[in-house]
Amino acid sequence: MTGYQVALPELTALVTSLGDVADALSALVVSATTLGQRQPLLGTAPPALAMADRLSATAGRAGLTGELSAADDALRDHHRALVTALSEYSDLDEAVASTLNAVDAVTGRHG
Repeated sequence: MTGYQVALPELTALVTSLGDVADALSALVVSATTLGQRQPLLGTAPPALAMADRLSATAGRAGLTGELSAADDALRDHHRALVTALSEYSDLDEAVASTLNAVDAVTGRHG
């Protein structure tokens, strides 16, 4: 056999693993969101309040939570695209195999 051969079970397992990574990243987004919403208990002195505000901002939407959310969105988009491509490839592969089997049945050839 020449050309490429796609191993669908292995490819499906890789895409499934990518989905698992996306789920874990979503859990990190939730955790970072919770962290960003908590006010650090650093005291009431002006320097402590300023530091608490900076820590909250760093963990919030403009910081860690924002970065993780953007990564989560990008990963989920790629995962959806891979799932769609894999499904379309599998459907096309089945259709081609069916057509070739029909041609073999009509011509009497076995491929």
